[in-house]
Amino acid sequence: MGMKNGRKGRIYLTTLGCAKNLVDSESLLAQLRGNHLEVVESPGRADVAVVNTCGFIEAAKQESIATILQLARMKEKGLDRLVVMGCFSERYRCEILKELPEVDAVFGVHDLPAVVRELGGEYRHELLGERELTPPGHYAYLKISEGCDNPCSFCAIPLIRGRHVSRPVDELVREAKGLASRGVKELVVIGQDTTYYGLDLSGSRLLSGLLYGLAEVEGIELIRLMYTYPAKFPGDVLKAFREIPKVCRYIDMPVQHASDTVLRSMRRGISSRVMRNLVEEIRSIVPGIAIRTTLIVGYPGEGEKEFEELAEFVRQMRFERLGVFTYSPEEGTAAFDLGDPVPQDEKERRLDRIMEIQRGIAGEISAAAVGSTLRVLVDHEEDEHLVARTEWDAPEIDNDVLLPRDVGVKPGGFVNVRVVDAEDFDLYGEIV
Repeated sequence: MGMKNGRKGRIYLTTLGCAKNLVDSESLLAQLRGNHLEVVESPGRADVAVVNTCGFIEAAKQESIATILQLARMKEKGLDRLVVMGCFSERYRCEILKELPEVDAVFGVHDLPAVVRELGGEYRHELLGERELTPPGHYAYLKISEGCDNPCSFCAIPLIRGRHVSRPVDELVREAKGLASRGVKELVVIGQDTTYYGLDLSGSRLLSGLLYGLAEVEGIELIRLMYTYPAKFPGDVLKAFREIPKVCRYIDMPVQHASDTVLRSMRRGISSRVMRNLVEEIRSIVPGIAIRTTLIVGYPGEGEKEFEELAEFVRQMRFERLGVFTYSPEEGTAAFDLGDPVPQDEKERRLDRIMEIQRGIAGEISAAAVGSTLRVLVDHEEDEHLVARTEWDAPEIDNDVLLPRDVGVKPGGFVNVRVVDAEDFDLYGEIV
């Protein structure tokens, strides 16, 4: 690919947002490698910079804009072209072209072939499903579907990614086998709503069958389920948890709120009572499971009464893992017309209050683990520690187990450790 300065085109790619975006970037990298295009790790060495953007909430949009502007300034230092792709550019393509003239090309979430051509290659259909794994490489995300059919009032994902489309089981199993052959030991199953999987293929939810199929893949030792949806939760998935040793006793299930008033406005399709019963059912059928959830504070109509209901819900449910977002009004969503009546400083106060409650719960859970022996997967080295995870912790977002660095275990290896100390969100261990 020719550049105006005569050099061979070198490409730098940066990815913002969630794991689903990461999978898209890994697919792009596979296409670039398949076209023998050079990918570099530093924007300072690149002729072309590509930003795979996120546009989920206001903070993500601001990060996308900041990253684009940061790379645009590098045009003064030799960068030839700046290409933007992903969720933010899907929603704001015209605005980017108008307001950010430094950007040379803009593509949406379904434009991978066009991105490859823009970067000087030809889209190779034989590489469909192939990915260039990003480090560390012993775990990988398996995206089982695209889009979402849920009507949540606050969420722009259906506007960005479209209707739910499930990938066929055989295609996913084939991809899992390919990942295993490259050293992947943990599959992290993702989608906008993984429990919806299969409804568009057969009229039935097929997630449990997919889990059984993935469990047959030799070399895969852990299967982790993310992004489940509480309304109409498929009970047979819990049976799969109980029967398949490879499936981590861990489930990510964003509940978003606990006040019936707020849940109705959010269009979540579930009541607080049914949600509480579901949490109890999950824990009863799968003893020892860790439930991760996320919440939204400051949604329109969340007064002090509704917030206190949420805080009490957190205290009572004692989720093992929990994250909180402040509400962000998104254009085109049903909630946008409700305005944004809760001031940002009040949203932040509510976020801090929930996390203070959760910190106490997490600290008690961590303290109870001291003296136990756990099997962990080592992720990476950091300063004087090896950083590892239990089956109850997803990569990048959950807790760590910190081990002495000089124990001779490499990243990607499993090891049994005895927990010798604990902080609120992390454990310290020694090799057994």
